[in-house]
Amino acid sequence: MNLIDELRWRGMFHDMMPGTEEHLLSNAPVTGYIGFDPTAPSLHIGNLATIMLLVHLQRAGHRPLALVGGATGMIGDPSGKSAERNLLDEQALRRNQAGIQAQLEKFLDFSAGPTGAQVVNNYDWFQGFGFLGFLREVGKHLTVNYMMAKDSVKRRIGGNEDSGADGISYTEFSYQLLQGYDFVHLYREYGCTLQMGASDQWGNITTGTELIRRMGGEPATANEQPTANNQQPAKAYALTGQLITKADGTKYGKSETGTVWLDGTLTSPYQFYQFFLNAADADVPRLIRVFTLLSQPEIEALEAEHAQAPNLRILQKALAKDVTIRVHSEVAYEAALAASQVLFGGGELSSLDEATLLDVFAGVPHVQVPRTSLAGHNVISLLSEATGGVIFASKGEAKKMIQAGGVSLNREKATLEQQATEVPLLLDQYVVAQKGKKNYFLITVV
Repeated sequence: MNLIDELRWRGMFHDMMPGTEEHLLSNAPVTGYIGFDPTAPSLHIGNLATIMLLVHLQRAGHRPLALVGGATGMIGDPSGKSAERNLLDEQALRRNQAGIQAQLEKFLDFSAGPTGAQVVNNYDWFQGFGFLGFLREVGKHLTVNYMMAKDSVKRRIGGNEDSGADGISYTEFSYQLLQGYDFVHLYREYGCTLQMGASDQWGNITTGTELIRRMGGEPATANEQPTANNQQPAKAYALTGQLITKADGTKYGKSETGTVWLDGTLTSPYQFYQFFLNAADADVPRLIRVFTLLSQPEIEALEAEHAQAPNLRILQKALAKDVTIRVHSEVAYEAALAASQVLFGGGELSSLDEATLLDVFAGVPHVQVPRTSLAGHNVISLLSEATGGVIFASKGEAKKMIQAGGVSLNREKATLEQQATEVPLLLDQYVVAQKGKKNYFLITVV
């Protein structure tokens, strides 16, 4: 199956320039690239869909380039934005680039060879490009009318108070010229003839193909044929993928707590796993096609199994497992699975390491109790007075619920006769108190 057919059945294909599919079917491996914004210390779920475009490009026998926008990241892309954004300095961008490259290495094969992936940084060719030289060599090839016609620019210039847009700076207006020249440079220096990206990048991508056409260069292949309208096909090509949205049309990639990052220090493996595990039934058939490399027969078999018992969340579990292992590791997946089973399936709390335990119960009330004070309390006073009324406001309330069997400490039912020193501590420090069926508290003994 060729690249375009693969993207189509997965629901990832959006648009391409005429001649692109034929170019990809040529004998020689095609070099294609996607640009990544380094203004954050990590890529996120929204980037994952475009990373998968590069993955499928390489699997189809072509060579992927990942361009980190060290220069353009200092400017800011107006596409999909309603306001100017903060600009980062070179040191921060370089630090972010290193993190992004490490994440890409989990998806792409960077070994030497005709299809080996490579990361490039456009700051390397823009740092010596003077303003006058850029205007003379690049700026003269595109008219202001052409640049103003881009949707990303028109939205910003034609904005109103309700949209939050207040115009566009010359800095961001120039972004498309810089990104366009990226394609020119990669075309000349790396033989790159294809740029890919999300559908909202179409305007910037076609600026690059237009610059290549106007600035000249060798044809993409020696045996290209004229198109049906008797015009020579473009020497460089464009392909865009679908934006990933939920069934209700909203963008996919954020949880209740914000952006879902690929960096485990920003979004923990447990939170990452839970994000995919909680995908809606209406969304998961598309997500599993986009974010995994499972084959069409494998996915269809999972869908049939899922349809028999949707409550078992078979599709969600397969999606969450596959993506968590790929982004993090098998070990991180096993820890996330164990944490989920502890919280929702009655698994053993003692199976969790400290980081996972704190992560699982990050959203519940926390309270500290001095270790030296445990000897002076029974369980009733531990859960009321010693914890400052966070769990129970009074001894009477605590006693009544313990007597009714509604209180557990580290998954063991609390009793009225129990002393605080008799409660086994997790990792010699923690007590997970459960009040009723859904109310959890984390006691830390310090």
